[in-house]
Amino acid sequence: MEEEYRRQKSGVRSRRADSNSSLLPSNFWVRVASLMLSFNLVYRDEYYLPIGQHVFAGQKFRLVQQLVLGKHLAEPEDFVCPLPASDDDVRLAHTEDYVRKLREGALSAKEELLLEVPFSPELVTAFWMHAGGSIRAAELALRDGVALNLGGGFHHAFADHGEGFCMINDIAIAILRMFQDRKASRVMVLDCDVHQGNGTAVIFNPQAAPAQAATSWSAPLLQPPRSVSVKEAPAGDVFTISLHQENNYPAWKPASSLDVNLPDGTTDAEYLSWLDNALTSAFRQFDPDLIAYVAGADPYAQDQLGGLALTMGGLKQRDEMVFGAAKSHRVPIFSVYAGGYARHVEDTIAIHANTVLAAKEIFAQRKVRTG
Repeated sequence: MEEEYRRQKSGVRSRRADSNSSLLPSNFWVRVASLMLSFNLVYRDEYYLPIGQHVFAGQKFRLVQQLVLGKHLAEPEDFVCPLPASDDDVRLAHTEDYVRKLREGALSAKEELLLEVPFSPELVTAFWMHAGGSIRAAELALRDGVALNLGGGFHHAFADHGEGFCMINDIAIAILRMFQDRKASRVMVLDCDVHQGNGTAVIFNPQAAPAQAATSWSAPLLQPPRSVSVKEAPAGDVFTISLHQENNYPAWKPASSLDVNLPDGTTDAEYLSWLDNALTSAFRQFDPDLIAYVAGADPYAQDQLGGLALTMGGLKQRDEMVFGAAKSHRVPIFSVYAGGYARHVEDTIAIHANTVLAAKEIFAQRKVRTG
């Protein structure tokens, strides 16, 4: 599990911090402030995850919102406050029995252990709110071309259970709600978290699920580093792409439509090259009317649960490439955040805020002076 990987990795390999990670030209924020946000950000304070002291910073969503406002990447009127998902929404992606257990607090000890976060009714409420935020972001993207949910991205949740800090899969819920409302019919999921989007892959390709999923994943970490491998599987109405570290959680990686298994220590240039290849291949195979972008912060070199070597600048280039591809192909896109476990939480917050900045620059509109 992700906590186990952090313990195994601790002290084995130290990585030098990205010394230029938060340094920007002195006139940078003045230039950015001259750009008008042409889309909405979805957020509310109830995104806070009440999980206590944890490698997942439950307060990160609020901190991102504060940084975005403080640096004038957005103004208060740019934010949209979502409603929580309904139980019917959640049942679009999850089984009736699992939703009942969550609502009644009736998970087994094993099911709670798989979550790797302390269960509480308040946590259920928070996850329902994140799912509502992703639904709203998808709706806004289809209306405006782009929208960002400053939360969500819980891609390890399966239809009948949660795992890896993920209780319910807001990405799948949002997509299936768009299908139900006939607002979209072909969706591409681009998952750039350092961990493979196993729950999303299985929800949209149930044949990928084995009779018994592996619960231990120590063995793959003992394998020697390998070169990048790319695997493809048939796609239906949802084309799932996952760029992730191969020697990392989860041990069993169900087939996405396109999986890019990256070796330990992958650099900015290597990552961006493979992302470019993946996007080119995906658009050759699939013509989406909506993109769901999982903008994980954990490919960062200083992430506690990751083993790639991307800098903050490289991660921002990743975001720019993804938003640029959506813009050039004229496909609406919404993004969610997923993981981020930097040694210094400020780094995670900056990476997530940079996703807003990248979208702002790609979809830029200059402010018009009046008076």
